[in-house]
Amino acid sequence: MGRARGMLKGGFKGVRITPFLLTKFEAQAETSRQMLIDDSFDICFSRFPLGVPWIRYHGYFKDLSINLIYPGKDRDLGINSVGTVPASLVTYASIQALKPDLFINAGTAGGFKVKGACIFDVLLVSDLAFHDRRIPIPGPDKYGLGRRKSFSTQNLVKELKLKVCKLSTGDSLDMSPQDETCILANDATIVDMEGAALAYVSSLMRVPAIFIKAVSNFVDGEKSIPEEFSENLQATVVALGEVVANVIEFINGKCLSEL
Repeated sequence: MGRARGMLKGGFKGVRITPFLLTKFEAQAETSRQMLIDDSFDICFSRFPLGVPWIRYHGYFKDLSINLIYPGKDRDLGINSVGTVPASLVTYASIQALKPDLFINAGTAGGFKVKGACIFDVLLVSDLAFHDRRIPIPGPDKYGLGRRKSFSTQNLVKELKLKVCKLSTGDSLDMSPQDETCILANDATIVDMEGAALAYVSSLMRVPAIFIKAVSNFVDGEKSIPEEFSENLQATVVALGEVVANVIEFINGKCLSEL
């Protein structure tokens, strides 16, 4: 079977699946890149506008042609470009340029002890919503929440024995009382800073999307969120990379309906 075009592109039994993998940290991108090396996996910039910090790695894993995207570092501050805005921009531009058949967002998240989350858990997300877009007007309030579902992957969940949960997204690392109320209303087990926004972009662009999140810190624990996040980040990235590699292995040779 010939290799297909796309982001994480792949030929699945005659169907072109081009999965596109988005990561938000440089270390995470490098770990994923190393774990997915097969024939070659080289950095290239040609598909993005000049001047943007976005980085695209492209290579092959068996029958899959993979595009791994990292939003890069803020040009003014030199730190990782996290949050809904840079993630949405690079995802939109990548989908436009690469025409993927499948979008995978792999990243870290905060977890709720009370909901059964554990540090270094790697979870597959079923439902996504925002917790910091509060519009207390009937009608627009639903838009603010932005509830969406990820692409259903029942066979993947069963084969890899993945835990499934709901995700709530906001642009702050800490959690205000208002945020906490909305997160609980979203029935979320984990929180992140990009998922629901990327669900919006993938829905807008009609690209199936799956979300894989690793728990780096508790949002209802004893330690401060920034302290625990920094302490666990590297090990969390490694745990996430291992699961992402298993997911890519499972996807290879299948069509979307078989996931």
